Amino acid sequence: LMTPPYSSSLLFIGVTACSLIASSAWSPAVSRPSSALYSTPPKPARDPICDAPGDPSMVLNLSVSLGDQKVPVMKAISSVMSSTLGKPESYVAVYVNDGQSMIWGGEETACAVGCMYSLGGINQESNGKIQKAVSELLKPHGVEDDRIYINYFDIARENCGWSSRTFAG
Repeated sequence: LMTPPYSSSLLFIGVTACSLIASSAWSPAVSRPSSALYSTPPKPARDPICDAPGDPSMVLNLSVSLGDQKVPVMKAISSVMSSTLGKPESYVAVYVNDGQSMIWGGEETACAVGCMYSLGGINQESNGKIQKAVSELLKPHGVEDDRIYINYFDIARENCGWSSRTFAG
């Protein structure tokens, strides 16, 4: 195995430089160039979307058809999400996919399965309020409250996109 003729010289210079730095004879205040060379570059301006209230959304799949009550149910869910999470309703999105082929407990029965996503606001209290409201809204359509699963997800701002970017900026 051949090594370049200068490798041992560089090793010596490196060891010597490290020894000088470690010794009390070297002072960073004396040896360091102007502090202007080490200044931190300015941070880019914060995108206003980073402070936006975020995206509460719900996707709800139902085995029953809501018929002409579909939009009123979606609007009621939207209102409950907005008031419970303390976010403007203009940011709330609700998607109801009714009349789906679904089973619960191995049987074809009236049921609902959904997911709710939000940037913050996901906690036991708000989840419980929303779960109760959705259950009350679906009961007149034959969906019992023990046949509704809604999974609640607190989404990181960088994992939620809107208006050609994420809420992280």
